[in-house]
Amino acid sequence: MPAAEPSELRHCALQALLACDPAEKVALASALHARAAALPIAARAPVPPAPLPGRPARPELVHPARVPRRSPARPQGLAALLHAIAHIEFNAINLALDAAWRFEGMPRAFHEDWLRVAAEEAQHFGLLQAHLATLGHAYGDFAAHDGLWAMCEKTAGDIVARMALVPRTLEARGLDATPQIQDKLRQVGSPDALRAVDILEVILRDEVGHVAIGNHWYGWLCRREGLDPVAHYPVLVERHAAPRLHPPFNTAARRRAGFSEQELAWLAGELGETAAPAGAGKSRLAGG
Repeated sequence: MPAAEPSELRHCALQALLACDPAEKVALASALHARAAALPIAARAPVPPAPLPGRPARPELVHPARVPRRSPARPQGLAALLHAIAHIEFNAINLALDAAWRFEGMPRAFHEDWLRVAAEEAQHFGLLQAHLATLGHAYGDFAAHDGLWAMCEKTAGDIVARMALVPRTLEARGLDATPQIQDKLRQVGSPDALRAVDILEVILRDEVGHVAIGNHWYGWLCRREGLDPVAHYPVLVERHAAPRLHPPFNTAARRRAGFSEQELAWLAGELGETAAPAGAGKSRLAGG
């Protein structure tokens, strides 16, 4: 951690990203969003004094195939599901903070957008962590994996790829997966399961906005660099070995998040194999 309190936006974002304690990270992300407008951006990228991201010793990070899958109809299974989503939201805080500190030459709005996302992801993590506590569990009690951060590392040197393959690919899968999870929880019908449905509704609402931010900046960057956003997308998928998507798709939420009709048509299988699938990726539940 830096010895002195940073006073520039990108340095503050890096400080929050380096925080290992979840409570500290949540507090720093929330506070930084609240005062971001008053902070200078910092022209030069700060140098991380420690490996990224800061994270607690637990949960244990394992291969995705080793993450246990349990039925949410049982208390332990519901806790495991909530823990998996909490891990995704914790990773999402880090992803947003990384975008806010890492990239140079972007408008102030870019940095402030990702700090807003970080603060909202922190709120989601807090809601899930509090609900986990009512079930007798805490973040770190179950194994997890590191798929979201792995893509963050792959795209660290390419801002266009970052916008294409993290918010509008991996995170966009949350728009598809969340209603399915909510349906399963409604079938369980217990008060704890229904509380989880309500939390997921908050997350889904905010995630539409987060994916929209990714879509906006991907389009902005493609225009700046003279790239066709649809044609360039499969190039990035191939270059960074991004995961492919599978139906069902939440086309209404994707439309609200700014996906074009051409992109949605591809998802529905209405275009040929040469068209580019925007938002291709696996579920955030799988990708966290």
